[in-house]
Amino acid sequence: MSTIQIDRLLDTVVKQNCSDLHLTTGRPPTVRLHGSLRNLQTKTLESDDMVALMKSVTPEKNQQELQEGGTTDFGFAYGDAARFRVSVFRQRGDIAMVLRLIPNELLTFEQIGLPEISKELIRRPRGLFIVTGPTGSGKTTSLATMLDYINMNMDRHIITTEDPIEYYHHHKKSLINQREIGSDVTTFSESLRRALRQDPDVILVGEMRDLETMEAAIAAAETGHLVFATLHTTGASGTINRIIDAFPVDQQAQVRVQLSVALIAVLSQQLLRRVDKPGRVAAYEFLVVTPAISNLIRENKTFRIDSAIQTGKKFGMQLLDDHLWSLYQKGLISAEEMVDKGKDPADLTQKVHRSGGTVGRSELDEAGAEDASG
Repeated sequence: MSTIQIDRLLDTVVKQNCSDLHLTTGRPPTVRLHGSLRNLQTKTLESDDMVALMKSVTPEKNQQELQEGGTTDFGFAYGDAARFRVSVFRQRGDIAMVLRLIPNELLTFEQIGLPEISKELIRRPRGLFIVTGPTGSGKTTSLATMLDYINMNMDRHIITTEDPIEYYHHHKKSLINQREIGSDVTTFSESLRRALRQDPDVILVGEMRDLETMEAAIAAAETGHLVFATLHTTGASGTINRIIDAFPVDQQAQVRVQLSVALIAVLSQQLLRRVDKPGRVAAYEFLVVTPAISNLIRENKTFRIDSAIQTGKKFGMQLLDDHLWSLYQKGLISAEEMVDKGKDPADLTQKVHRSGGTVGRSELDEAGAEDASG
């Protein structure tokens, strides 16, 4: 029986610039390239292959965690070429693995198309900057780009808490300390609490998973730190509501006031498959907290935020659907992809029709059904 070498698989992932490698029994190794899954031309994996592949990369303590809890996550460096974030889990009694490629090379604002205004916002001495979007939408990459910009251009002490550490940052003009959940610190909220005694200027919280972490992040932003955090939400107004709703009802009015002062921006993003060339392109919704937006948050009128974003273009704001529409008009994405990832599919579908285009069948039916029900 020929054994499958993990190194050869990882080489392929790095050379072809795939985003993920999936390994599971009953199927050949599979990569995700530009958003699509493709089988590699090797043998179908069996139980023994999976055990061998798992053991070849998984540290001892993670193997134990897998035994006890059925899942383990860790990161490892693959020579100088790249790093991988790995999730190993049991399914139907067998082992399965997903390895995500984290490139060593940090990208620039221009390369990933981040709104220019973000450069000005991250020069601020304090405030909360939230990056949101579904899993795999490039949040980590956007944050790494912003931190790298601070690291190169300003002298700051940056502390990050990540689960696990993805991009490695080297000290440049700034001093940067990266803590990993599980090996350097127990939880995000604990790390945040401790960070305030470590003379930080900039704090990155990998994920605001619970109430404690949200409280600590808002408090840190209020006390004179620039705090970056992520949430799995879509859209700016939805993000603000999600944070406020996480608090007990009797605290919500107070949290609104705190957020109206502490929040400086919400960047909400989606990654889309390109049609003009292989690869993906990011679409952004960007909310900059102006005095007017601040009032809407304080007065519990978040339902008016979307129209405020629309009229706030001069402050660098944009709605996700507007950005999707412009990418579609430039011929970078398909109508189907735009409608699929948009916040108002019915409206986008109508816009395509008015401009003489068509949208694939399934989206049309859904949009039609929404129109009928609306």
